[in-house]
Amino acid sequence: MAFTASAQVSYLQMVEARNQSAPDYIAPASLTPAVGTDQYMELEGNCVKLYDYHKESEGVTVFTTDHVIMSYVKSPDGTMALYEKWEGASPRQEIYRHSFISDYYIACPDGSTIKIDDVRDISFSPDSKFLAMSYNNDIFLYNLATNEIYNITDDGRWNHIINGTTDWVYEEEYGFTKAYAFSPNSEEIAYLKFDESLVKEFEMMRYDNNLYNTAYRFKYPKAGEENSVVTLHVYNLATRQTRKIDTGAETNQYIPRIGYTPAGNLFYYRVNRLQNHFEVVMVDADGSQRVVYNEQDERYVERPNDETITFVDGDRFIVREETSAGWFHLYLHSVAEGRLCALTSGNWEVTDIVGISPDKKLVYYMSTEQSPLERHLYSVTLDGKKKTCILSKPGYWRVYPSANMKYFAAEHSATDCYPTSAVYNAKGKMLRSLMTEPATNEVPAYQRKYATFTTERGDELQYFLIYPEKFDPAKQYPVLMTQYSGPGSQEIANRWTTDWEETLARNGYIVACCDARGTGYRGEEFKKVTYANLGYCEVEDQLSFARHLASQTFVDANRIGIYGWSYGGFMALGCALKGDGIFKMAIAVAPVTSWRYYDSIYTEIYNGLPQDNPSGYDDNSPINFADRLSLNTRLLIIHGTADDNVHFQNAMEMCRALNDAGKQYDMMVYPDQNHSMRPSGMIHIRQKMVDYCLENL
Repeated sequence: MAFTASAQVSYLQMVEARNQSAPDYIAPASLTPAVGTDQYMELEGNCVKLYDYHKESEGVTVFTTDHVIMSYVKSPDGTMALYEKWEGASPRQEIYRHSFISDYYIACPDGSTIKIDDVRDISFSPDSKFLAMSYNNDIFLYNLATNEIYNITDDGRWNHIINGTTDWVYEEEYGFTKAYAFSPNSEEIAYLKFDESLVKEFEMMRYDNNLYNTAYRFKYPKAGEENSVVTLHVYNLATRQTRKIDTGAETNQYIPRIGYTPAGNLFYYRVNRLQNHFEVVMVDADGSQRVVYNEQDERYVERPNDETITFVDGDRFIVREETSAGWFHLYLHSVAEGRLCALTSGNWEVTDIVGISPDKKLVYYMSTEQSPLERHLYSVTLDGKKKTCILSKPGYWRVYPSANMKYFAAEHSATDCYPTSAVYNAKGKMLRSLMTEPATNEVPAYQRKYATFTTERGDELQYFLIYPEKFDPAKQYPVLMTQYSGPGSQEIANRWTTDWEETLARNGYIVACCDARGTGYRGEEFKKVTYANLGYCEVEDQLSFARHLASQTFVDANRIGIYGWSYGGFMALGCALKGDGIFKMAIAVAPVTSWRYYDSIYTEIYNGLPQDNPSGYDDNSPINFADRLSLNTRLLIIHGTADDNVHFQNAMEMCRALNDAGKQYDMMVYPDQNHSMRPSGMIHIRQKMVDYCLENL
């Protein structure tokens, strides 16, 4: 007996129901550890309060102002503070995903306040005597004792030279914007210079309710095209002289991190253009350099970040890498002696380093040891001989340590357990709750039910199903498949979370999701099987999942749909076009339609260079098989015109191909909205997708 949905729960009604069912709590991520103490700071409206981690208290007010405080950072010596405030509107002018310009205030020891307008990436020097910041692509220093502000670079120019902040592709793919670092003694500031002169411009049209549209032009390196030439420089605060650091003869490379060791040595990461060779290079006091870490792989070395290398002291450092054992694990290295030992091992992965104990004897980390669907806190001694699971309750943990690593503010959830928040000691004992409403033992509705199936090719894949309320296995239900499927990603995780798809479950649909080959946390081979052929294995696996669902007695095989956003949109198109009518409906939001249109760093690490691997770019591009769209499949393409990430060009070229093939489809355009449908389309698009499913699936 087929089930017919009768709407009618809206997206906002679903959100309201979710919010009412889950108890409120203080988010551990919102707590700022107070350096050198057992305390943390918390923003509460227009004041900042100091609390003890280990005991309940009223809190001590350490700062107040006349407006709501948006961000607050104390100087390293504790005598000053840097903050943003909400004065009727946010002062932030968003640029791209992570970057923004804002107005900042300095709270001085004498009670006075200094305002600094329209800067970005601002921070104190370690000795609290200076503030560094970026303005108009140059770096400025502010002497807090003399009130002198001066630039240390002067060649910054839009779309040509950037000093001390990252270009578009570094920001998006390496996940940082502040491209400078003070030495521990505050005598130097190292910074990256991006020469974008040879990078081609991309142009987006802005409409903004104006009579005439305007073009926004920015440098965006697409796969196989010219990147910025990035150089490393060091400025001496005493002499006001700058020297350039030799990073090698090759300029077609990446320098994705710079910093200083605890002993004061400058270091930088170096990655080749193909991203299969990663080095950490240390610069000694005499200017000489040495490679202290070297990692290579035939396919690629995963993009390094802040946690790839963690210095223990001036000589020892911990590396998190997957190429040695085929799983992400921790290894102790010495600058002088090389690799000392493995700290972890096994067919599971270390996902994050949480911190190192003050006595340098333990490293705390998150791992998938209990299940690839879960995250738990562990510690291990720096000889790798004594491992302890600290937070073991089944589910998904997020952990935020105190400054001295004695306490952890942690959030826990599972599909059958609402989120809770509490403070724990280093042995895992709960000391106090961070719940602002009583925790409940009530079991959440619309849980994810986890399972596995084996494809026709013999691969075991993980998936979940969300059933409608009062599910009857004797009936047949329509199914929406939701997925992302990108390299190293994960959707199948044992945590309490949701997005718009749950609205469909509340309207009588089954929601299904499967992590295909190429996704993360199941080992290097499972992830890297998609290398140089993005979209082939993943589409195969999602089609296998659709066939698996269609074979279930409680699924209406004629009413299966698929949805995805970004990489998931690329996948939704690929599945809809290659599915030969198995999908009644497909929704592709902000889809990549050819990897030739996407950025250099992301695309090339997983697909190689288009000059070397044209088939890997073209054979799986939905544009090249638009003619395969079945009359049985209703297709909706959605895109924002101000998407600086996956450009509107992708949707337009897909539409051109479908038009040329004589295919009918639906289109929804969001003027001046970015990749996330910000600033104003985030609710509208979700209701649009709910309505489209109810009407067409």
